[in-house]
Amino acid sequence: MNPCEQLDEETLFMVSQTFKALSDTTRIRILHLLSQRECSVNEIAEELSLLQTTVSHQLRFLKNLRLVKFRRAGTTLYYSQDDQHVMDLLQQAIHHACHD
Repeated sequence: MNPCEQLDEETLFMVSQTFKALSDTTRIRILHLLSQRECSVNEIAEELSLLQTTVSHQLRFLKNLRLVKFRRAGTTLYYSQDDQHVMDLLQQAIHHACHD
């Protein structure tokens, strides 16, 4: 049996947290933007018309789930997607929602 076929408590928790991340419209918008390009907090806030504090809070949530990563350039942090599996799931959900 494939280890991923066993639904232990840790696996169940990670799956539920991933779906929790994808159940919030702000996080979906941020992940969708980061699937297209790397952005700073300021760029995300400006592009999505959000407060920087809101973006920072959501990025912290996504980073803790390892769905986004960052790199530092001077004093600026640039965020990008960090889990292609989840990004594929998000793109499939968007495609499903747009399909007639």
